[in-house]
Amino acid sequence: MAETWRVVLITAIAPMAETYVSAVRALGHDVPAVLAPRRDPDGPHLPEHLELTRYSAPDVLDLLFARDKHSIERLLRAYEPDLVMCSGFPWKIPQAALDVPRLGSINLHPALLPRHRGPIPLAWALRDGDPVWGTTWHRMDSELDTGNILSQGSVPIEDDDVDIEEFAPKLFASGVALLEPALERVAAGDPGDPQPEEGATWAGHFEDDDYVRVDWTKPARYVHNQVRAWHLEFGFAGIRAPQAEVNGEPVVLRQTRLTDPGGDAVRVECGDGPLWVVVSEPLC
Repeated sequence: MAETWRVVLITAIAPMAETYVSAVRALGHDVPAVLAPRRDPDGPHLPEHLELTRYSAPDVLDLLFARDKHSIERLLRAYEPDLVMCSGFPWKIPQAALDVPRLGSINLHPALLPRHRGPIPLAWALRDGDPVWGTTWHRMDSELDTGNILSQGSVPIEDDDVDIEEFAPKLFASGVALLEPALERVAAGDPGDPQPEEGATWAGHFEDDDYVRVDWTKPARYVHNQVRAWHLEFGFAGIRAPQAEVNGEPVVLRQTRLTDPGGDAVRVECGDGPLWVVVSEPLC
Protein backbone atom coordinates (compact mmCIF):
# COMPACT_ATOMS: atom_id res chain seq x y z
CA MET A 1 0.00 0.00 0.00
CA ALA A 2 1.65 3.19 -1.21
CA GLU A 3 -0.61 5.56 0.74
CA THR A 4 0.40 6.37 4.30
CA TRP A 5 -2.46 6.39 6.80
CA ARG A 6 -2.86 8.00 10.19
CA VAL A 7 -3.95 5.14 12.44
CA VAL A 8 -5.17 5.54 16.02
CA LEU A 9 -5.04 2.37 18.12
CA ILE A 10 -7.62 1.77 20.87
CA THR A 11 -6.61 -0.70 23.59
CA ALA A 12 -6.29 -1.12 27.35
CA ILE A 13 -3.42 -3.63 27.19
CA ALA A 14 0.22 -2.55 27.15
CA PRO A 15 1.66 -5.55 25.23
CA MET A 16 -1.14 -5.17 22.68
CA ALA A 17 -0.19 -1.55 22.10
CA GLU A 18 3.48 -2.33 21.72
CA THR A 19 2.85 -5.19 19.30
CA TYR A 20 0.38 -3.50 16.98
CA VAL A 21 1.93 -0.03 16.96
CA SER A 22 5.12 -1.70 15.73
CA ALA A 23 3.21 -3.82 13.20
CA VAL A 24 1.32 -0.87 11.72
CA ARG A 25 4.47 1.21 11.45
CA ALA A 26 6.29 -1.69 9.79
CA LEU A 27 3.60 -1.61 7.09
CA GLY A 28 4.42 2.05 6.40
CA HIS A 29 1.70 3.83 8.35
CA ASP A 30 1.80 6.45 11.10
CA VAL A 31 0.41 5.86 14.58
CA PRO A 32 0.16 9.28 16.27
CA ALA A 33 -1.81 8.12 19.32
CA VAL A 34 -3.13 5.25 21.40
CA LEU A 35 -6.45 5.66 23.23
CA ALA A 36 -7.11 3.81 26.50
CA PRO A 37 -9.96 3.81 29.03
CA ARG A 38 -9.51 5.79 32.22
CA ARG A 39 -9.07 3.27 35.01
CA ASP A 40 -11.88 2.93 37.53
CA PRO A 41 -10.07 2.58 40.89
CA ASP A 42 -13.10 0.82 42.38
CA GLY A 43 -13.70 -1.57 39.49
CA PRO A 44 -11.99 -4.73 38.21
CA HIS A 45 -8.85 -4.18 36.20
CA LEU A 46 -5.95 -5.95 34.57
CA PRO A 47 -2.74 -6.77 36.44
CA GLU A 48 -0.71 -3.58 36.72
CA HIS A 49 2.12 -4.77 34.46
CA LEU A 50 -0.37 -5.52 31.64
CA GLU A 51 -2.39 -2.32 31.88
CA LEU A 52 -1.64 0.48 29.44
CA THR A 53 -0.37 3.50 31.38
CA ARG A 54 1.83 6.50 30.69
CA TYR A 55 4.76 4.40 31.86
CA SER A 56 4.03 1.35 29.67
CA ALA A 57 2.84 3.09 26.49
CA PRO A 58 5.11 2.94 23.42
CA ASP A 59 7.38 5.93 22.95
CA VAL A 60 6.92 8.65 20.32
CA LEU A 61 3.14 8.80 20.38
CA ASP A 62 0.40 10.44 22.40
CA LEU A 63 -1.51 8.50 25.01
CA LEU A 64 -5.18 9.47 25.40
CA PHE A 65 -7.37 8.46 28.34
CA ALA A 66 -11.11 8.51 27.65
CA ARG A 67 -13.23 9.27 30.73
CA ASP A 68 -16.16 7.34 29.25
CA LYS A 69 -17.27 5.92 25.93
CA HIS A 70 -18.94 9.17 24.91
CA SER A 71 -15.64 11.07 24.95
CA ILE A 72 -14.00 8.73 22.41
CA GLU A 73 -15.49 10.50 19.39
CA ARG A 74 -14.13 13.90 20.46
CA LEU A 75 -10.66 12.54 21.16
CA LEU A 76 -10.49 10.75 17.82
CA ARG A 77 -11.60 13.80 15.87
CA ALA A 78 -8.63 15.74 17.23
CA TYR A 79 -6.28 13.34 15.42
CA GLU A 80 -8.19 13.08 12.12
CA PRO A 81 -7.35 9.38 11.68
CA ASP A 82 -7.71 7.57 8.39
CA LEU A 83 -8.30 4.34 10.27
CA VAL A 84 -9.02 3.23 13.83
CA MET A 85 -7.75 -0.14 15.04
CA CYS A 86 -9.06 -1.66 18.24
CA SER A 87 -8.22 -4.69 20.37
CA GLY A 88 -8.44 -5.49 24.06
CA PHE A 89 -10.79 -2.63 24.92
CA PRO A 90 -13.52 -3.09 27.57
CA TRP A 91 -16.17 -0.65 26.35
CA LYS A 92 -18.74 -0.84 23.59
CA ILE A 93 -17.71 2.03 21.32
CA PRO A 94 -20.51 4.29 20.01
CA GLN A 95 -21.14 4.29 16.27
CA ALA A 96 -20.42 8.03 16.09
CA ALA A 97 -16.84 7.35 17.21
CA LEU A 98 -16.44 4.42 14.81
CA ASP A 99 -17.50 6.68 11.94
CA VAL A 100 -14.78 9.29 12.59
CA PRO A 101 -12.01 7.71 10.46
CA ARG A 102 -12.59 7.96 6.71
CA LEU A 103 -11.67 4.30 6.17
CA GLY A 104 -13.70 3.04 9.09
CA SER A 105 -12.75 1.14 12.23
CA ILE A 106 -11.49 -2.42 12.58
CA ASN A 107 -11.07 -4.73 15.55
CA LEU A 108 -8.94 -7.75 16.39
CA HIS A 109 -11.04 -10.34 18.22
CA PRO A 110 -9.33 -13.47 19.62
CA ALA A 111 -11.86 -15.99 18.31
CA LEU A 112 -13.10 -17.53 15.09
CA LEU A 113 -16.11 -15.26 14.67
CA PRO A 114 -19.03 -15.62 14.79
CA ARG A 115 -18.05 -18.13 17.50
CA HIS A 116 -17.29 -16.60 20.90
CA ARG A 117 -18.41 -13.02 20.41
CA GLY A 118 -18.02 -11.07 23.64
CA PRO A 119 -15.55 -10.07 26.35
CA ILE A 120 -13.76 -13.33 27.27
CA PRO A 121 -13.50 -15.48 24.12
CA LEU A 122 -10.25 -17.16 25.17
CA ALA A 123 -11.86 -18.42 28.37
CA TRP A 124 -14.83 -19.80 26.47
CA ALA A 125 -12.58 -21.54 23.94
CA LEU A 126 -11.23 -23.56 26.87
CA ARG A 127 -14.59 -23.99 28.58
CA ASP A 128 -16.03 -25.41 25.36
CA GLY A 129 -13.00 -27.63 24.67
CA ASP A 130 -12.07 -25.94 21.38
CA PRO A 131 -8.93 -27.27 19.66
CA VAL A 132 -7.63 -23.86 18.52
CA TRP A 133 -7.25 -20.22 19.52
CA GLY A 134 -8.98 -18.10 16.90
CA THR A 135 -8.01 -14.71 15.50
CA THR A 136 -10.29 -12.42 13.48
CA TRP A 137 -9.82 -8.90 12.10
CA HIS A 138 -13.26 -7.47 11.38
CA ARG A 139 -14.95 -4.19 10.65
CA MET A 140 -16.61 -2.62 13.67
CA ASP A 141 -20.28 -1.73 13.91
CA SER A 142 -22.61 -0.60 16.69
CA GLU A 143 -22.83 -4.11 18.16
CA LEU A 144 -20.08 -6.21 19.74
CA ASP A 145 -18.01 -8.40 17.40
CA THR A 146 -20.66 -8.63 14.68
CA GLY A 147 -18.97 -6.68 11.86
CA ASN A 148 -17.83 -8.08 8.51
CA ILE A 149 -14.74 -10.31 8.59
CA LEU A 150 -11.55 -9.10 6.92
CA SER A 151 -9.10 -11.89 7.78
CA GLN A 152 -9.13 -14.90 10.04
CA GLY A 153 -6.83 -17.65 11.29
CA SER A 154 -6.03 -19.91 14.22
CA VAL A 155 -3.27 -21.59 16.21
CA PRO A 156 -3.55 -24.87 18.15
CA ILE A 157 -4.39 -24.82 21.86
CA GLU A 158 -1.57 -26.70 23.58
CA ASP A 159 -1.92 -28.56 26.87
CA ASP A 160 0.69 -26.28 28.44
CA ASP A 161 -1.09 -23.05 27.43
CA VAL A 162 -1.77 -22.24 31.08
CA ASP A 163 -0.43 -18.71 31.53
CA ILE A 164 -1.60 -15.95 29.18
CA GLU A 165 1.72 -14.16 29.45
CA GLU A 166 3.52 -17.25 28.18
CA PHE A 167 1.29 -18.13 25.24
CA ALA A 168 0.16 -14.60 24.27
CA PRO A 169 3.12 -14.14 21.89
CA LYS A 170 1.77 -16.77 19.51
CA LEU A 171 -1.65 -15.09 19.56
CA PHE A 172 -0.03 -11.73 18.84
CA ALA A 173 1.97 -13.31 16.00
CA SER A 174 -1.24 -14.64 14.49
CA GLY A 175 -2.83 -11.20 14.67
CA VAL A 176 0.20 -9.54 13.09
CA ALA A 177 0.27 -12.09 10.25
CA LEU A 178 -3.39 -11.40 9.51
CA LEU A 179 -3.09 -7.62 9.72
CA GLU A 180 -1.62 -6.96 6.28
CA PRO A 181 -4.32 -8.86 4.34
CA ALA A 182 -6.95 -7.11 6.46
CA LEU A 183 -5.50 -3.69 5.63
CA GLU A 184 -5.27 -4.59 1.95
CA ARG A 185 -9.01 -5.20 1.94
CA VAL A 186 -9.58 -1.89 3.74
CA ALA A 187 -7.42 -0.10 1.15
CA ALA A 188 -9.43 -1.68 -1.66
CA GLY A 189 -12.71 -0.51 -0.13
CA ASP A 190 -13.70 -4.13 0.44
CA PRO A 191 -16.51 -4.26 3.02
CA GLY A 192 -15.47 -7.72 4.19
CA ASP A 193 -17.48 -10.91 4.51
CA PRO A 194 -20.73 -10.77 6.51
CA GLN A 195 -20.74 -13.01 9.54
CA PRO A 196 -23.18 -15.91 9.40
CA GLU A 197 -25.58 -16.20 12.30
CA GLU A 198 -25.19 -19.97 12.23
CA GLY A 199 -22.54 -20.95 14.75
CA ALA A 200 -22.66 -17.63 16.63
CA THR A 201 -22.07 -17.90 20.38
CA TRP A 202 -21.70 -15.37 23.21
CA ALA A 203 -18.58 -15.38 25.41
CA GLY A 204 -19.92 -13.48 28.41
CA HIS A 205 -18.42 -13.35 31.89
CA PHE A 206 -18.79 -16.49 33.97
CA GLU A 207 -21.48 -16.66 36.63
CA ASP A 208 -21.78 -18.33 40.00
CA ASP A 209 -22.93 -21.67 38.62
CA ASP A 210 -21.69 -25.26 38.60
CA TYR A 211 -18.55 -24.18 36.74
CA VAL A 212 -17.27 -22.49 39.92
CA ARG A 213 -16.81 -25.83 41.68
CA VAL A 214 -14.50 -28.61 40.57
CA ASP A 215 -15.95 -32.10 40.25
CA TRP A 216 -13.02 -34.50 40.50
CA THR A 217 -15.12 -37.25 38.84
CA LYS A 218 -14.87 -35.28 35.57
CA PRO A 219 -12.05 -36.13 33.11
CA ALA A 220 -8.65 -34.58 33.90
CA ARG A 221 -8.71 -32.50 30.70
CA TYR A 222 -12.11 -31.06 31.60
CA VAL A 223 -10.82 -29.91 35.01
CA HIS A 224 -7.58 -28.63 33.45
CA ASN A 225 -9.62 -26.55 31.00
CA GLN A 226 -11.83 -25.33 33.84
CA VAL A 227 -8.79 -24.03 35.72
CA ARG A 228 -7.34 -22.41 32.60
CA ALA A 229 -10.67 -20.86 31.67
CA TRP A 230 -10.99 -19.14 35.05
CA HIS A 231 -7.41 -17.85 34.64
CA LEU A 232 -8.55 -16.15 31.43
CA GLU A 233 -11.69 -14.71 33.04
CA PHE A 234 -9.26 -12.25 34.69
CA GLY A 235 -11.39 -11.90 37.79
CA PHE A 236 -13.94 -9.63 36.12
CA ALA A 237 -16.80 -11.81 37.38
CA GLY A 238 -15.71 -11.08 40.95
CA ILE A 239 -15.71 -14.79 41.82
CA ARG A 240 -12.81 -16.75 43.31
CA ALA A 241 -12.78 -19.90 41.22
CA PRO A 242 -12.49 -22.70 40.45
CA GLN A 243 -13.01 -23.99 43.95
CA ALA A 244 -11.94 -27.49 44.93
CA GLU A 245 -10.89 -29.68 47.82
CA VAL A 246 -7.27 -30.85 47.77
CA ASN A 247 -5.90 -33.04 50.55
CA GLY A 248 -8.99 -32.24 52.60
CA GLU A 249 -8.54 -28.45 52.33
CA PRO A 250 -10.80 -26.03 50.38
CA VAL A 251 -8.68 -24.15 47.83
CA VAL A 252 -8.89 -22.05 44.69
CA LEU A 253 -6.97 -23.69 41.84
CA ARG A 254 -4.68 -21.34 39.92
CA GLN A 255 -2.66 -23.68 37.69
CA THR A 256 -2.75 -27.36 36.80
CA ARG A 257 -0.89 -29.70 34.45
CA LEU A 258 -1.89 -32.86 32.65
CA THR A 259 1.58 -34.38 33.11
CA ASP A 260 3.77 -34.43 36.20
CA PRO A 261 5.81 -31.20 36.29
CA GLY A 262 7.77 -32.33 39.34
CA GLY A 263 8.53 -30.09 42.27
CA ASP A 264 5.74 -29.55 44.79
CA ALA A 265 2.85 -30.30 42.39
CA VAL A 266 0.05 -32.29 44.04
CA ARG A 267 -1.35 -35.28 42.20
CA VAL A 268 -5.15 -35.56 42.27
CA GLU A 269 -7.16 -38.37 40.73
CA CYS A 270 -9.86 -37.33 38.25
CA GLY A 271 -12.51 -39.47 36.60
CA ASP A 272 -10.14 -40.84 33.96
CA GLY A 273 -6.70 -40.35 35.51
CA PRO A 274 -4.42 -37.94 37.33
CA LEU A 275 -4.10 -34.16 37.23
CA TRP A 276 -1.35 -32.19 38.95
CA VAL A 277 -2.18 -29.06 40.95
CA VAL A 278 0.75 -26.67 40.52
CA VAL A 279 -0.57 -23.46 42.10
CA SER A 280 -3.46 -23.05 44.54
CA GLU A 281 -4.43 -20.77 47.38
CA PRO A 282 -6.67 -21.19 50.42
CA LEU A 283 -10.33 -20.51 49.76
CA CYS A 284 -10.89 -18.81 53.11
